[in-house]
Amino acid sequence: MGQVAWKGLFLSLFDYKTEKYVIAKNKKVGVLYRVVQLSILAYLVGWVFVVKKGYQDTDTSLQSSVITKLKGVAFTNTSELGERLWDVADYVIPPQGENVFFVMTNLIVTPNQRQATCPESISIPNALCYKDGDCPSGEAVVAGNGIKTGHCLKDRGSIRGTCEILAWCPVEKRSKPKKPLLASAENFTVYIKNSIRFPRFKFSKMNVLATDNESYLKSCRYSTEHPYCPIFLLGDIVRWAGSDFQEMASEGGVIGIQIEWNCDLDKAPSECNPHYSFSRLDNKFAEKSISSGYNFRFAKYYQDAEGVDYRTLIKAYGIRFDVMVNGKAGKFNIIPTIINIGSGLALMGAGAFFCDLVLLYLIKKSNFYRGKKYEEVK
Repeated sequence: MGQVAWKGLFLSLFDYKTEKYVIAKNKKVGVLYRVVQLSILAYLVGWVFVVKKGYQDTDTSLQSSVITKLKGVAFTNTSELGERLWDVADYVIPPQGENVFFVMTNLIVTPNQRQATCPESISIPNALCYKDGDCPSGEAVVAGNGIKTGHCLKDRGSIRGTCEILAWCPVEKRSKPKKPLLASAENFTVYIKNSIRFPRFKFSKMNVLATDNESYLKSCRYSTEHPYCPIFLLGDIVRWAGSDFQEMASEGGVIGIQIEWNCDLDKAPSECNPHYSFSRLDNKFAEKSISSGYNFRFAKYYQDAEGVDYRTLIKAYGIRFDVMVNGKAGKFNIIPTIINIGSGLALMGAGAFFCDLVLLYLIKKSNFYRGKKYEEVK
């Protein structure tokens, strides 16, 4: 018996199978087959070719450069600085005009600081003391402004005092104006020039209108009517990001400017246009938190008549703008077109296989149809 079985298996290797087409007069399976075919065809045409442009080769390796320039002046009158006019050289950091720039809107000024000894700020926990032993000489004040000298300085009649430190004296003030000093920065303008290139297709473009009219950029503002005038009011940018400029200017914050280039290079180059979007990148819901806002310190140094250095310390609050550029380009290519058509035909075959399973195994007359489809001929 075993030899007969092995012999039958061996001889079956030389059998030849050929397809036999059976027309099944079953309306349910026929409707199902047409629905599957139409679904696959709709997916192939609508999604793959129309929406995803599966007939195109794409380039996402966008090369980009960003140059920014700000315009605007502000006037302030404070006890530390007196009457002062602020222009772009004062409130824009860094001055080079890169894809990240900072606009100062509020500040704490500590003028005429010199290296000397003075009491540390009472707001620094590590500087509080009751006796000289609480201020070890040579120890840095944690989160403070200088080095302890070994002396505890107290006001007359006070039990507790603060450590004397070697530092830039007097130490920085801890209070800032409740209203932003440079509130008028809301009306400052920023010019954002963006040049992009898709290296695969050797396609380049810029977001500025190509014109010989020298007065165009001096008078236009970005709008749907002027999409190639990349000059924005800072107040508009903050508002489009969903925030209030005056509230943000007091503590500072971070705004993201997104420039998106999605280019169909099968169309005219004029159809490749930049799209702008704006968002607040820091957590605007944490405005009452101690970590809210955006600030940093810098100093301006001078020398007196005797050659002794002194400085003006500025704690700057303001809005940092991050310009981010993304995009992709597509152009017709026969290779992805053939690949996606072949995938669609394979899906058609999978649809026929699914309907065969329904016909031969899942309906009541499956045995009858199976007997008609498979026939053994000797």
